[in-house]
Amino acid sequence: MDTNVILLLLLVPLLGALVNLFFGKKLGNGSGIIATLAVLISFIITVVAFIQVNTTKTPIQGNLFEWIEVANFKISFGFLLDQLSLLWLLFVTGIGTLIHWYSTSYMKGDENYGKFFGYLNLFIFFMIVLVAGSNLLITFIGWEGVGLCSYLLIGFWHKNQSYNDAAKKAFIMNRIGDLGFLVGVFILAFLFHSLDYMTIKEALMHGTNHQINTWIGWAALALFIGAVGKSAQIPLYTWLPDAMAGPTPVSALIHAATMVTAGIFLITRLNFVFDLAPQVQNIIAIVGAFTALFAATIGLVQTDIKKVLAYSTVSQLGLMFMAIGFGAYEIAVFHVITHAFFKACLFLGSGSVIHAMGGEQDMRKMGGLSKFMKATYITFLLATLAISGFPFFSGFFSKDEILMTAFNHNKVLYIIGSLASIMTAFYMFRLLFLTFFKNFRGTQEQKNHLHESPASITIPLWILAILAVIGGVISLPGNSWLFEYLQPIIVKSAANSHHSLGITEYILMAVATIGFIIGLGIAYYKYIMESEVPQEDEKITGFHKVLYNKYYIDEIYMKLIVKPIYLLSTFLKDVVEVALSETVLGLGKIADGLSLQGKKAQNGNIGLYLFAFVFGICLILYYLFIAR
Repeated sequence: MDTNVILLLLLVPLLGALVNLFFGKKLGNGSGIIATLAVLISFIITVVAFIQVNTTKTPIQGNLFEWIEVANFKISFGFLLDQLSLLWLLFVTGIGTLIHWYSTSYMKGDENYGKFFGYLNLFIFFMIVLVAGSNLLITFIGWEGVGLCSYLLIGFWHKNQSYNDAAKKAFIMNRIGDLGFLVGVFILAFLFHSLDYMTIKEALMHGTNHQINTWIGWAALALFIGAVGKSAQIPLYTWLPDAMAGPTPVSALIHAATMVTAGIFLITRLNFVFDLAPQVQNIIAIVGAFTALFAATIGLVQTDIKKVLAYSTVSQLGLMFMAIGFGAYEIAVFHVITHAFFKACLFLGSGSVIHAMGGEQDMRKMGGLSKFMKATYITFLLATLAISGFPFFSGFFSKDEILMTAFNHNKVLYIIGSLASIMTAFYMFRLLFLTFFKNFRGTQEQKNHLHESPASITIPLWILAILAVIGGVISLPGNSWLFEYLQPIIVKSAANSHHSLGITEYILMAVATIGFIIGLGIAYYKYIMESEVPQEDEKITGFHKVLYNKYYIDEIYMKLIVKPIYLLSTFLKDVVEVALSETVLGLGKIADGLSLQGKKAQNGNIGLYLFAFVFGICLILYYLFIAR
């Protein structure tokens, strides 16, 4: 029964993908319905499995078959539905269903409508494989699968070469991280003769020695590099903002709620490994904190509505990594969930705006849209309040927990995280004010086109906005359902879900609220009271220009990494490859010349043959009896 549940959970999205990829053109608008129903069925199965596991406290396991068996090393093709994987699957399939529904309207009329939904369903399938795998090799299949689907969806509108470049960039940068993932997998396989999560966990529970701890530290570092690539942390973050080239539902599904959280999932799943590598945890916390601040500073000045949200995603992921670095895995998971709610709402809301603006994404050409798009405006406002840390909305609780943990572990990183949070409030309200307030700044043709989106777009927005408001109830201070739920998964946590709220905690909450007010206040003064509008590109100067051009990191990477690789490849092609070819060709010519001369001796002269025979016998006899 359990194996059948797992198979159904996996195969329904895969079946939807195959149907749409092979018969999408014939199905027309039916493609969207089939794809949405496929993910909805997976969501329902997940809910049923979640209730079962939450009631029985026993994970659902299913080994389909023994996959690899070499000496004492075995890998099963198996899946594990426990507290962590089911929690992830709830928002992957739940939000995935809403985004599929949204896409049925957003992508209507696209010439590759069926192919789009085929790719979306395929992504959901691989995401389920990634999350539900019972060992690292199954997880790696899903890991690579979502990377492939990301490439296909980012470059979906492939007639635009810049979109193809963005897709290739995402694919290649993820491969860099994936190399780290594989190195970590090989080390763990060498140490434990298994890649099964439960087997590794049980082995570590029985104790380790210094030598194993050293190797575990290297494995943790390598796996973290894999997580850095997939979850867009410094230095492998530049692919995610460029990935906004894909259709907006792709940005919401892959780059807000699911794929980019895979790194968080991997580290949380292997928390028993990372707990034995405190130096690596320190690196994770530092990288996360600086990524949060770095990306937030870039988001302050961007004018593309989706680019602001992209850098916001990088920044929020940084906060999650900072929490993981402190060993507060449950808090990181808490922020993953709340972030999935409000960021998916924000991306879909931006898609609704872009849809109404006829494809325009520059906020400098928007303004006053609240008069034309009430539902989009209200849902966008609620999600903005949530991500900015408005008291008692979901983001307030999850970010507050992260900052409290940082305060207790490292005051410097706490300050960095707090600055990033203040900047979040500023750039999100900057986006809100420039898009929905004051007067419309676009063309008359765009103004005539303005309209509220249909129900298939606004209903998912309302659902996500409500979740963004109330989602924090799963982990209230001092009374956290989430922390209790994840206890079987987390071996050792730096978070304390049962602490009583004292004066320090209330002060930190107040400081976070003041930070929210400061960010909101500055944005209100600049863009409402002063009616400021960002300058045109050519007029931007000074440090503002540095931020607008994203610290020129892409240009630096191009100069220091890409161009030298191009030069090396050109040298190898024009010099080394030519030299090797000429060498091989020269050897061939020598052999050909020798064979030509040897051929002349084969002339049918028996006397010459007898002479050669006798001469050869004489040489052999000389060697055997005289030379030796």
